[in-house]
Amino acid sequence: MTTKKIGRDAGSGQIKPVKEAQKDKKGSVVETIKTPPKSPPPKKGK
Repeated sequence: MTTKKIGRDAGSGQIKPVKEAQKDKKGSVVETIKTPPKSPPPKKGK
């Protein structure tokens, strides 16, 4: 599984850049989201 981080304003819930959220510790939250791996496309038969 891969993970990605997003920044979120704690009051309004709006998405903001991660660097900005890390600077504003009191008013922001940095969320780590796990994303499932992409499955390969199905193979075409003969």
